[in-house]
Amino acid sequence: MLIGQEVTVLGAGIGGLAAAIALARRGASVEVLEQAAALCEVGAGIQISPNGSCVLAALGLEGDLAAIGLQAEAVELRDGLDGQQILRIGLAERGPGMRGWLVHRADLIEMLRAAATAAGVRVRFGRRVEEVVLADDGPHLREAGGAPRRVALLIGADGIHSRLRVAMGGPAKPFFTGAIAWRATIPADGAHPPVAEIHAAPRRHVVSYPLRGGSLRNIVAVETRTRWVDESWSLREDGLALRAGFADFGPRVRGWLDAAAEPWLWGLFRHEVASRWGWVAPAAPNRGAVLLGDAAHPTLPFLAQGANMALEDGWVLARALAEQDALVAAFGVYEGARAPRCRRIVEASGGAARLYHLRPPVRALAHAAMRAAHALAPGLVARRYDWIHRHDVTRTR
Repeated sequence: MLIGQEVTVLGAGIGGLAAAIALARRGASVEVLEQAAALCEVGAGIQISPNGSCVLAALGLEGDLAAIGLQAEAVELRDGLDGQQILRIGLAERGPGMRGWLVHRADLIEMLRAAATAAGVRVRFGRRVEEVVLADDGPHLREAGGAPRRVALLIGADGIHSRLRVAMGGPAKPFFTGAIAWRATIPADGAHPPVAEIHAAPRRHVVSYPLRGGSLRNIVAVETRTRWVDESWSLREDGLALRAGFADFGPRVRGWLDAAAEPWLWGLFRHEVASRWGWVAPAAPNRGAVLLGDAAHPTLPFLAQGANMALEDGWVLARALAEQDALVAAFGVYEGARAPRCRRIVEASGGAARLYHLRPPVRALAHAAMRAAHALAPGLVARRYDWIHRHDVTRTR
């Protein structure tokens, strides 16, 4: 049903652009509306795990990804206080096809934007949508300074503050998790291998890995606290607060934090997965709207799955729309395939932070148990998340 179908995508993020590419290559006429005036550097590093990599490969972008990213060699869990290694999972040990990438968000979005443009997608910057109305005759949107207009098929890939999600089910009611995160990129000398490191301590942890050929180092530092912080990607805080919170960490981590003069700061909030993902106009069953990515299932960052879930969503939605004759059927197939998996990942992401933030005496016992388990069965810990990383939506129905 996609040949000539007009599609409007809200948001030129990872999920919105991936969906736009997949839809355009199946014959749809796609327009993407992005409120930002241009692509920017905000967002820093992203880990593309194997389940996201397979979508990019299916879109023909594996070579482009290799050109902008670093193929991850391993994930290391370290004691944040003394720097000692607790666990190392070599990604090559997990077998063929289990490749992960470390990439700058801005580079990934630019790669997707270029591929979308090449596929015929019209990407419009500086187009802020103020309101979405779901009327009997179809979805209507109103841009800043403009009059309302009706669109045929609307995809809400517009993030945690999605206008479409509000129109479909009312405003979300997230709650503060009691954790905040700083993020920054700092200059690096390129001498360190492409390894994602997690430095864990009681009630805090730091995740770090190289970017852009090793010329940058990505840092995310998470601390449990009671003071509420806005759920925003655009807050800044003086680096003194960051350094004070991690003053007892090892010298290597402290050196990274010393170089983060003015990090970005955001509060970590827990959201419910949307109870309704798709809507079909009562008087026009060929018109409708559907949610994708963070608009449908915002997740905490502790399993690095936000971008990967959005990539999966884009592929599954495009395939469902191409294969089904009616919107209501396509939306049912899409939500049925995605909602249970996304709910499970959201739940697992919430639990991962508790493992990193353990306090004595449980902390020492847990670390000893992980070391012993890995020594006896090296692949056991890695297989814990096989259900995430080995899932290939380009092959799975």
